[in-house]
Amino acid sequence: MEPFLQPTPFVTSTDPDIVALADQFQHEADPRRRAVAIYYWVRDEIRYNPYAFDNHPGHLWPRVTLAQGEGWCVPKAVLMAALCRASGIPAGLGFADVRNHLSTAKLRETMKTDVFHYHGYVSLHLEGRWVKATPAFNLSLCEKFNLKPLEFDGRSDSLYHPFDNLGQRHMEYIHDHGVFDDVPVDEMYACFNRVYGSMPNGLQAETWLNDVQNETKSV
Repeated sequence: MEPFLQPTPFVTSTDPDIVALADQFQHEADPRRRAVAIYYWVRDEIRYNPYAFDNHPGHLWPRVTLAQGEGWCVPKAVLMAALCRASGIPAGLGFADVRNHLSTAKLRETMKTDVFHYHGYVSLHLEGRWVKATPAFNLSLCEKFNLKPLEFDGRSDSLYHPFDNLGQRHMEYIHDHGVFDDVPVDEMYACFNRVYGSMPNGLQAETWLNDVQNETKSV
């Protein structure tokens, strides 16, 4: 469990802002109930925005996501993992490729596909087993687009629904990359560069990793 309880270059669970926020959930003595409270806070207090992508390595840091109040699936998952680790709950980062059958025309034009590679979720060790949590889509977004909000009870996996409220196909899981103790930044951004085209300013994955290691020293 140790790697999933320790801070990493991206899952900065000892950051003062993260520790202060995590303290707000300590009134829940039971780890499962505490994890559920953290899930709903991240899901609904941090607005999901797929256009919030930024090529700077600090963009994935939880304190940046907190300051912006929005993020795409990976920063939201990183924030939840950091809060859970700060609360003593083992948390890993999972990544999967998913096809969004209901993605907007604008988003499909931007991405040139309806497949979201390296979609981020969280894997938590609760009550002796690992469960998956997906805090991506906030409740108001689900209501706006007639999507089923993802609930989480700390005992069952919380994964994207295959259909929306109207019975239309929604999310389809294509490939699971596994669970990591930190963001697999090299592999993830190499995939983004290959599938979606070069990242803004031509930053490659190795540049991200070098920058984040340097900047972590100043936190």
